[in-house]
Amino acid sequence: MSSGASTAARSNPTTGIDEARAAQLRAANINPRTGLATDYLNHFNEAIMLLEMIPDMPECAEDFLLWCPLSYAEHFTASNFKARDLAIEAYEQAHPAVRGEFDRLCSTMTSILTAVGQAMREVSQDKTRATLADQATGWVKPLVSLAGGVINGGSESDIDTIMAG
Repeated sequence: MSSGASTAARSNPTTGIDEARAAQLRAANINPRTGLATDYLNHFNEAIMLLEMIPDMPECAEDFLLWCPLSYAEHFTASNFKARDLAIEAYEQAHPAVRGEFDRLCSTMTSILTAVGQAMREVSQDKTRATLADQATGWVKPLVSLAGGVINGGSESDIDTIMAG
């Protein structure tokens, strides 16, 4: 066997997966160390973008109210992400601790956005909706950063640094 063939079949001690699989994941913009893709964060960034527009354009509240929570698998199933099946498979195979932390952050973001949407439905004043939008943005943006850190294989100390800043 040539040294090139044996290298390709070797398991990477950092990721625990073979180099060919790691290359496949990298090519699909999926972190081979975590099995997660940053594309899912677009789901939350869309909501943030709409919330940020509400203070200047109150009519954007109606667009935000159309935002619906999607799980990781639901997001990729509904997306045009070319490697969506691979993204879902890699997520399902991700280390339970990594996936658990990621899911916890995503659940928190979903809870905040859902609660803010409910609150916006119950008020009629644009100023109140703008205040809700500002508060939600302030809460969710740091969580998106933390989720990005989990996706990119950040350590707990990285998360502590982000939260302290």
